[in-house]
Amino acid sequence: MRLFFMTLAFAGAAAAQPAEFRSVQAKAVHWQPIPNGQGAQSALIAGNPSQPGTYVIRVKFPPHVMDRPHHHSRDRHVTVLQGRWVAGTGPDFAPDKAQVLTAGSYMFHPAGGVHWDGSNSDETVIVQIIGEGPVTSADVDPALASWVKLPG
Repeated sequence: MRLFFMTLAFAGAAAAQPAEFRSVQAKAVHWQPIPNGQGAQSALIAGNPSQPGTYVIRVKFPPHVMDRPHHHSRDRHVTVLQGRWVAGTGPDFAPDKAQVLTAGSYMFHPAGGVHWDGSNSDETVIVQIIGEGPVTSADVDPALASWVKLPG
């Protein structure tokens, strides 16, 4: 009887598999400038953050470029792909007190959690973000520019 239920569980899991596999080669990643992003860029890898379902995006931070405190309407999972990414939490923007995460590191951003992040060094940083759409973002202080270039 136990084997029967295990077989049903595996059959259900197999039925839930995607209809086709997809891959994106690194050279095919299409980077686009983020408006007023001080040179930051983003790339849509899969899905669409404005639509229901899972999405994958990448953000490229040039040296000494960070975003100011903001939050998102849904959880996000961030993995550092390249460089030394720095991230802080809370409404006070303090790049010198940010947590340093190197390539391969991961950070969870809970829905509504105020944070800020980017590169506070001489290197370019790339992070990959996975979440469920639709998602929205809001700056803590809309009177300030969303992106800032730190002194280098």
